[in-house]
Amino acid sequence: MSLHLLGTSLVAPLAGGEGEGFHAPSPEEFYWPIFGSGDWTFTRPMLMMALSVVLISVVLIALTKKAAIVPGKGQWMVEQAYDFVRNGIARDVIGSKDFLKYVPLLFSLFVLILVNNLFGIIPPIQYPTMSRIGFPIALTLIVYAVYHIAGMRRKGVGHYLGGMIPKGLPKPIYLLIVPLEYATYFIIRPLTLALRLFGNMFAGHMLLLLFILGGEYMLLHGGIGLKITSIGSFAMALIFTAFEALIQFLQAYIFTLLAATYIADALAEEH
Repeated sequence: MSLHLLGTSLVAPLAGGEGEGFHAPSPEEFYWPIFGSGDWTFTRPMLMMALSVVLISVVLIALTKKAAIVPGKGQWMVEQAYDFVRNGIARDVIGSKDFLKYVPLLFSLFVLILVNNLFGIIPPIQYPTMSRIGFPIALTLIVYAVYHIAGMRRKGVGHYLGGMIPKGLPKPIYLLIVPLEYATYFIIRPLTLALRLFGNMFAGHMLLLLFILGGEYMLLHGGIGLKITSIGSFAMALIFTAFEALIQFLQAYIFTLLAATYIADALAEEH
């Protein structure tokens, strides 16, 4: 369903024939059930996530199954994306000693998030999957488990947990520092990791909906003044679409970078 199709319901006349009005987009527009009900509802975001997995798998297999020393355009593009994550994120952040085993996870996170983010500006999909909080939470839980397990396996549970607390502080300070440090590692980090991705995708898509549907409403239902004003609304939608593409890339990058940072922190000897 495109933004235009969604807009037909949002700009419909008010019930009862008591006039017309613009129905601003609301969080309910992000649910979009397809079939089922209650906890067993299959929604549009679930379909988009499944579609992204199939799309990524098909593209990667098709472009790399005949890999050559001198790459074609498709293979070159995949290699550039892989090198960006492998060398620009994993090796630089985690370090040359331990990074390689985490590259598959980080590359998968980056590509999956990027594709699902870009769905928000690609017609006729125009829906960023990560604007549904459940998906960022699921990815965050994977990262959460990986960096804690990696740290515990490297150092042992006791040494890993003890390393979260700074050494050499006055003993009364520990009453404040210990809860804060453990809250940071076990609650605040995963919470902010998920909410950052969700919040940016949700807010960005809401703004795009507002500009496009507002412009459509003014053009179709307003007087001459509003029809002229709609040009500005559509122009802002176009500008914001380009800006949103940048934000979508940055959010995929930031999520992957922070995941690598947390893994590196868990493995660091001084931690």
